[in-house]
Amino acid sequence: MDWSDSWRGAFRIELRAEAASLAHRGWPVLPGTYPARSEDGVTRWAGRSGLELHGPIPVHRDWVDRIGTDPEQVATWWTGGSYSLLVATGHVVDAIEVGTALGRRAAVALRSIGVPVPIAATPSGRWMFLVKSGSTLTAALADNADVHLYGKGEYIPLPPTTMTHGVVHWRVKPQVCGWNLPDAHVVQDALVEALHAPARRLQLETV
Repeated sequence: MDWSDSWRGAFRIELRAEAASLAHRGWPVLPGTYPARSEDGVTRWAGRSGLELHGPIPVHRDWVDRIGTDPEQVATWWTGGSYSLLVATGHVVDAIEVGTALGRRAAVALRSIGVPVPIAATPSGRWMFLVKSGSTLTAALADNADVHLYGKGEYIPLPPTTMTHGVVHWRVKPQVCGWNLPDAHVVQDALVEALHAPARRLQLETV
């Protein structure tokens, strides 16, 4: 992707607007490091001193203390930089992350029962189902390497954060469900159903 200063400057307006919108709805927004191509042609993560290849991570080292910052202050964070848009989990929002195949099947299961859930996807093929904070993974999912629950002390990137090879985007926007986050168990039930779906199809095909 083109990480030129002119491209990032134009993108900054969209990032700032989205950050302010989420903050006004009470979501704990944080600015994160962003990819920038250096003189040697290597893409590194800029926005915080001492960083090179890893990110996005919060720009502020004391990011935990900044959770709950008012929307007006949040907007000023993006005035001087095209920072990634991060949301701290464990406060209002948690996220259940899965791979594309499992995410797609779970989304179908949720749609079949008429329950829209905000879903963000990364360029690397990870889907994040946004849910209310406070739950833990059930036994059926806790040992699955393809499933991770982001909770307290963690954070996730949200659209339109830029990554090394693309942009985080919405598969299902929060507006679709009226900004109402579902209880985590609703998504977890759909994931369990999705995990068993291929096995059920195989059984039907062999009957």
